[in-house]
Formats: sequence, structure tokens, C-alpha cells
Amino acid sequence: MGTSVQVTPLCGVYNENPLSYLVSIDSFNFLIDCGWNDHFDPTLLQPLSKVASTIDAVLVSHPDTLHLGALPYAMKQLGLNAPVYATEPVYRLGLLTMYEQFLSRKQISEFDLFTLDDIDSAFQVMTRLTYSQNHHLTGKGEGIVIAPHVAGHLLGGTMWKITKDGEDVIYAVDLNHRKERHLNGTVLASFVRPAVLITDAYNALNNQPYRRGEKENEFGETIKKTLGAGGNVLLPVDTVGRVLELILTLEQYWTDKSLNYPIFFLTYVASSTIDYVKSFLEWMSDSIAKSFEQNRENPFFLKHVRFCISKSELDNAPDGPKVVLASMASLEVGFSHDIFVEWATDAKNLVLFTERGQFASLARILQADPPPKAVKVTMSKRVPLVGDELIAYEEEQNRIKKEEALKATLIKEEESKASQSADINASDPMVIDVSKTLASPDVAGQHSAGYRDILIDGFVPPSTSVAPMFPFYENTFDWDDFGEVINPDDYVIKDEDMDQAGMHVGGNLDGKFDEGSANLILDTKPSKVVSNELTVHVKCSLIYMDFEGRSDGRSIKSILSQVAPLKLVLVHGSAEATEHLKQHCLKHVCPHVYAPHIEETIDVTSDLCAYKVQLSEKLMSNVLFKKLGDYEIAWVDAEVGKTDSGMLSLLPCSNAAPLHKSVLVGDLKMADFKQFLASKGVQVEFAGGALRCGEYVTIRKVGDASQKGGGSGLQQILIEGPLCEDYYKIRDYLYSQFFLL
Repeated sequence: MGTSVQVTPLCGVYNENPLSYLVSIDSFNFLIDCGWNDHFDPTLLQPLSKVASTIDAVLVSHPDTLHLGALPYAMKQLGLNAPVYATEPVYRLGLLTMYEQFLSRKQISEFDLFTLDDIDSAFQVMTRLTYSQNHHLTGKGEGIVIAPHVAGHLLGGTMWKITKDGEDVIYAVDLNHRKERHLNGTVLASFVRPAVLITDAYNALNNQPYRRGEKENEFGETIKKTLGAGGNVLLPVDTVGRVLELILTLEQYWTDKSLNYPIFFLTYVASSTIDYVKSFLEWMSDSIAKSFEQNRENPFFLKHVRFCISKSELDNAPDGPKVVLASMASLEVGFSHDIFVEWATDAKNLVLFTERGQFASLARILQADPPPKAVKVTMSKRVPLVGDELIAYEEEQNRIKKEEALKATLIKEEESKASQSADINASDPMVIDVSKTLASPDVAGQHSAGYRDILIDGFVPPSTSVAPMFPFYENTFDWDDFGEVINPDDYVIKDEDMDQAGMHVGGNLDGKFDEGSANLILDTKPSKVVSNELTVHVKCSLIYMDFEGRSDGRSIKSILSQVAPLKLVLVHGSAEATEHLKQHCLKHVCPHVYAPHIEETIDVTSDLCAYKVQLSEKLMSNVLFKKLGDYEIAWVDAEVGKTDSGMLSLLPCSNAAPLHKSVLVGDLKMADFKQFLASKGVQVEFAGGALRCGEYVTIRKVGDASQKGGGSGLQQILIEGPLCEDYYKIRDYLYSQFFLL
């Protein structure tokens, strides 16, 4: 029997809710993603609450709220206590995402689902991995290997490969096969025939008609037209994700067109976001890495984009047309919500959406076709307390402080008694029973806030005492020939303390506060939240342009056909999109396609049988291995036997091994081979789906690559042409791309 694999969705199937899935591999429970949305509705997390205490490890794929937003709450309230794995950008940028969410919520409500300390605690247990790094689990997870790979959607975004006993389980959601300004495309297509592939149907029904260059030009022209007419442009964006691609696009367009309209990036953690991103160049596209290596150019040293961390900074900017990228993309809370209310009534302004709004959010409502002409919104703001409210607040705080001081005194007294009880002889007449001194309620009432371990008026010593004394506790120190003995560990700053000091809201790479974020957190002035409901008449322009950075439906289907998983699990997408992709995959990808419902457990254990076989030393000494990608391969002729312990073993053949046909191992990509031939000085071009090499030789692939099971073993490579010098030379080049066994 193969490795046991079970998948249970906890959130995010047959809808666009946050992503959260339980994947059990031989009783080891992975929680893959732990998302929430901008509504922060705890009822969405009920399925997670039932299994949170059984989770053995958490894998996080992207640094946005939909993938990790519930992590602090789950660890504080639901009993989730497991190591968390992510890439470095997901860790750093995810932390800023949660800070932004907390600060935005705290400004408009008495938000108490989690605190900044809860966020820090959740992220401190995170283990950071690099792309393609194999991490071997220990303990209960012995034998399981996890590795993050490029997803292409967000900076640091990950698809996870989980391997046990040679079988791969791949979790790949929110993929982007296109190479963008700051990201490489996904590497999912490089995996062939995994045992299980878990992917999403979010974009299964969407096809993108534009090429990137055309779309970016239309994007820039639309903004330029609005600015030229004297209007402002609002782009509701996420905190640290797709906004990075938009910033680079605007920077390039402003440079090409020599525009001087101001661009503002407005979030509570704007400057910290860019500071972190500047240090993540190795996680970005090859072109960015190459540019930095050759010219030391960092694209995130921005010339046209200004950072704002408070609404007042934007209000104080000079009058005139401007572009503002403001959080949150859903328009539910944050700066974008407030700016929309201000700008929506002016027909000259433009609200440009670059991603679909979360379900039931204000952004989604405005993206309806046709858009509403008026919407009801709730405006909330935090204001300082004044007058009677302030007096009542201060009295309540004083009462609380007195109660806390009294509790602290009582605790200290009990600790003192406990530490002295072992050294005090209860029969000694010189010892005063302190508890008896507090027996009188009138005395205790008069001095309830004072120290309880001193003599006071009205105290009547017991008849056995001779000379009552104040309690005395001697502080003892160890001394040696050089003076008082000290413990060096008391003066060493622990690493976790250093990390905690640098993990403040808005902290930059040196652990400093953004001024606005620090003021918000450190502001201890008593305040309250005032809310009122408004009806906003929407007169501004509303436009949606897809900059989500996800592969469209046509590309998803093509990639799935190349990967050809043995079993496919579909999650996260509307019911219509999920059913559409399921039917397509049943016909063209694999016969085992599942689309489970919430809390429905499906068993996707491999039908193949796996055996462990020991390779004898005699056999291995004569085997010649050749490296192929991440593996080493060899042709082996052997006999099956058993070891003394009864385990299967491969032994050298007792008779001479029969001859076998030569086997060419490898996968030729025509585009790569074209570049290889060009580097060897061969004139080569694509013509009619084949490679025309020189004057006479043609190379083509034949066979059906779209059949079930993938095309790597069903295709042949034909080399055609007269038997001339060029033919043999190109054939040798072709053979060099393979391994001969």
C-alpha cells in the first residue's frame, strides 16, 4: 500500500473564502494555509477550531490575509500549537500585513480578536526556508520532506512539495506562469506525475485577452487621462503583495512619459514594506537579479512614488491631480475606505480596481455590472475623550490601578511568607504572626492600601511574645577573593529578546519605528470610536483591470495537462468554476479528480504498492551513476533476494546479464535546444513547429502530448535531412542533451 494521504478542507472550497486545508500524511497532520478575510468573522474558523489542537505543522504559501490572516487568532484562541514553515519574504511581509490589519481595525473599533503581541508570538515560531530547500521533519514526521517552490503570484509566494517514500504531494494555489517585472513564473510545470496535486479553480473561467505590454500601456493611459482632466486616481491595494508590481509599473510609465503627477503609497507600514523589499532581490525575477549584479541597480529605489503612513500627510500634500495606492483592497477598512468616501462624489475622479474584491465587500459591490449609483458606508474614527467621559474614564483607571496594586502587594506578601516559613521557628516567642495582625477588619480597612507587615496602632501582641519586631529579611550575597560573585548570564541579551525588540510595528531593518505607527501604538490618550452611517452617491468612474497576477483558465488547463498528476484535488473557487475545471480535468488530465466540501475528508492514497529494497554492496560497487537534475540514475541488472532479516535485497546476477537496448534519458525543450545550437554557431529558427537547423536539417517532435498520463514518454524526436556533415554534427549536439544508459 502506498503512503496514506487524506485531504480535508476547513475553509475555501466551492467559494472564494479564505484558504485553509488539513492534509494528513500517514497520521501526520499538516495545516496548509491559515487564512481569514477582511471581515474577520470567527464563524469561518469553526472547522479549524475542531482540529487545531491536532495539527503537527503549518505550511504558509503567501503573505496576504487570505492565506495567513487567522494565524495569530488560531494560536491564541483555538489551541493551535505547531511549528510554522514559510519563506523569508512570507515571514517578513506577512508580519507587516497583520500589523496593517490590526492598526486599521483599531482605528475604527475596539478590536480584540488578537493583539500586536499575539501577532509577534505567532510569527516567532516560524521556520524560514529558501526555494527548493529540502527540510527533513523529525519525530512524528520522520521520513517526510517538505520543500517550497516558486508560485509566481506574490513575493516569496510558495507552492509546497511534501514527499514521503518517493511519493509527492504538491499544494499549488494562486499560481502565475507569466514572468513579471519583479517575479519569475511558477515552476509547477517542471513537476511530472506527482501522486497528488492540490490546486485551485479560482481563475478557471477567466481568460486574459491582453498581452502584458498592451495591458500595462492601457493601465497607464487610463490613469494619465484622468489626471490630465484634473481628477484624482485611487487604487485600492493590498499591503505587501500585488502592490509591488503596480508600483514598478507606474514608475516605468512615469519615466517613459516624463510625467510629474505625484504618486502616494499610503499604508501604516509603507516605508517598512519598501525597506524589506529592497533586501529581497534574490527572491525576485532573473532580470532584477542580473541588473543588480551588473549595475547595482535596485528597482525599489523609487523616484516617483512617495510613502505616507497617515491620512494627514496626504491631506497636507499640494493640491492638484494625484495617484494614491492605499490599503485595503476590499475597501472595508483602511485608508482606501476613507479616501473613496471623499472622492466618490466627484465625477472627475477615478477608482481603479486591479483585483477582484473579496466576497460581500464594498469593492466587490462596486465592481458589479452595472455599478451601483449609491452605497451605504459606515464612517468610524477614534476621537479623544473630553469632559465627563474623560473624568469617568480616569476614575475607572485609578480604581483599576488600586486593585492591581493591592493584588500585587498580597502576592508579594504570600511569596515572602513562603520563602521565610522554612527558616522561622513557629514556637519562637520573638516571632510575630503577621496574619493575626490583620485579623481586625477595622484596622485592615484603614490601611488596605498600605504595607501589611508593620506594627500599627491598636495591635495587641500575643501573650507569648516578648519583644515584637519588624520583619527583617537579610539579602545574602556570595563573595570570593575578588569581591561579589556575579553570574555572566544575567548580563547577556538573549537572541529572542533581540528579535522581539526588532519586531515592532512599522519597524525597518534596524528595528526602528515608523513615526506614524509609533505614535499610533504609543498614544495613551483615552479615546473612543464614533461611527455614523452615510449614503455615498457614486459619481466617479469605476474601472476594473486585472493585475491579480494569476494564470488564466486556458493556462491552468495547459499546465495541469503537462503535470498529469495521478490524483487531483480542486479547492478555492466558485462552484461554477470548480465544476467546470473538474469536468475538463476528468476528460483531459487524469481519471481521479476530487472537489471535496468543507470538513469532507477524501482519501487520495496512491494505488501503487511501495516496497523497500536493500541494495547489496556487491551490486553497488559495479553500478555507474549519472546525475540527472536532482537525481542520480543508473541501469541495473540484478536478482531479487532476501537479507538475513527478511528484507528484500538486490544482488548481482549469478549469470551474465543480457544485453539491453540503449536508453536516452532526459526531456528536450525545443526553445532551450534552439539557444544551445545558436551558442554553437548553428543558424537555427522555428518553422512550422519544427527547428530548421542550417540549410538541410530539421528537428521536430511527433506524438500526442495531451493524452492522459502526460506526454514525456509518448513523444519522439525526429531529425530529418541528408547524411551530410551538418547532419552528424547536429545529431551529436542532440544526443548531448540526453543521458545514455
